[in-house]
Amino acid sequence: MPSLKRFDTYKALLLVFCFALLANLLSRLEFFEHLALSPLVIGIVLGMLFANTLRHKLPMSWNGGILFCTKILLRLGIILYGFRITFSQIGAMGLQGVVASILVVVLTLTLGYIFGVKVLGLDKETSLLTAAGSAICGAAAVLAVEGVLKNEPHKSAVAVGTVVLFGTLAMFAYPLAYQLGWVPFDMGQEGLYIGASVHEVAQVVGAGSAIAPEVADSAIIVKMFRVMLLVPVLMVIAWMFQTQAEGEKRTVVIPWFAIGFIVVAGFNSLHLLSTNVIASITLVDTFLLTMAMSALGMETHFKKFKGVGGKAMLLALVLFGWLVVGGFFIVQACTRYL
Repeated sequence: MPSLKRFDTYKALLLVFCFALLANLLSRLEFFEHLALSPLVIGIVLGMLFANTLRHKLPMSWNGGILFCTKILLRLGIILYGFRITFSQIGAMGLQGVVASILVVVLTLTLGYIFGVKVLGLDKETSLLTAAGSAICGAAAVLAVEGVLKNEPHKSAVAVGTVVLFGTLAMFAYPLAYQLGWVPFDMGQEGLYIGASVHEVAQVVGAGSAIAPEVADSAIIVKMFRVMLLVPVLMVIAWMFQTQAEGEKRTVVIPWFAIGFIVVAGFNSLHLLSTNVIASITLVDTFLLTMAMSALGMETHFKKFKGVGGKAMLLALVLFGWLVVGGFFIVQACTRYL
């Protein structure tokens, strides 16, 4: 009997693998490339479509394989994400980029939590997931925070949806505003502005490249530092929410996958591996994260969105407005005084 259950787990893993493979293939089509939609986003959409149509036909014994993807593969994917960063990139960014990124992340998380919980009446998990997706690195940040909060999958799906919507809007709006002369920044400042305030890495690349290669280069470096800030953010969230039973002493559960992320980034900074090897690892990592997102989508039913989706979207809209306006003044102040 255990061997049959294990076999069903393998079949579930194969199913999720096929969804991730399809998401990767679709992401290479011109339509999706133009929108800069990553395989992660396409994967969760495919998974959600499956969850609300054919998911009920799967045997219960397959659930273990799907949950394995949402937990274990997720953490492994976040660890390997460190191969996208080197400490030298952070150093090349300068004090302006460091301060601007920290201010954007801290203030966005604070605003998202307070406005979501206190004003909109959202639950703490949805508020934090939505704020983290806006503040740090989109869908990858949502997944990482979910790994700490251990919340219901539909809350993560809602947060990812808001990141896709407003991050895509930002990807087109920032270059348009710059070309129209509405943003009085030079290319260096514009790169800092995009890197510090646009949601996803892919969206930062798209927005920066639409203006100039040098804008894209500086924007990506700033963005990767924001990704790096994911680790202390996870530590703080773990301290805030990982507790024992009510009335007992608070305990801190360390998100070890976040530590792994830093260790991998440090190893990558030594440049011991060739560019081709790093590219291959990044490709595998993207696929693992796509599997995690696809499995997350498979656990998401639309009926669970009632009473949450609209408020989360309003929160994401407020955060988008903050990133555009607040990010502008933060970058302006940092470039003037630092």
